[in-house]
Amino acid sequence: MQLSVITSLTGLALLACILELLRRHQLKEKYAALWLTVGSAVVPLGLFPWMLDSVAGTVGIKSGVSLVLFAGIVLLLLVCLHLSWESSRLEEKTRTLAEEIALLRTEIDAPDPGPAPSPSPSPAPASGPGPVTQRPEHSG
Repeated sequence: MQLSVITSLTGLALLACILELLRRHQLKEKYAALWLTVGSAVVPLGLFPWMLDSVAGTVGIKSGVSLVLFAGIVLLLLVCLHLSWESSRLEEKTRTLAEEIALLRTEIDAPDPGPAPSPSPSPAPASGPGPVTQRPEHSG
């Protein structure tokens, strides 16, 4: 089998996997957009490898293979940078939540100082309705 056919089939398999992960809600849309773009670029470049050489020549690179390797390395570096940023953000959020939970547990576990003192009863008004009594319920 030719390399161009294998590359195109790999791109189609990548697209199918991404769509399946999206369907199962196991991949967020913000990440899927990146991988769908990569998969969509792999399929036509695999079918028409001369396009890669013409793009490489336009950019000033002698070989299409060098362009693919360079683009792949840049893509991997950007993905690593983004994942490091996400990890740092989530670590900070986890630390903040752990501190809030510790404060709440401290409040819950604190010894109860006892019942709060009730305010002194105010004197009842001299004139006014007497105690409220409940009326018996009428049936029917």
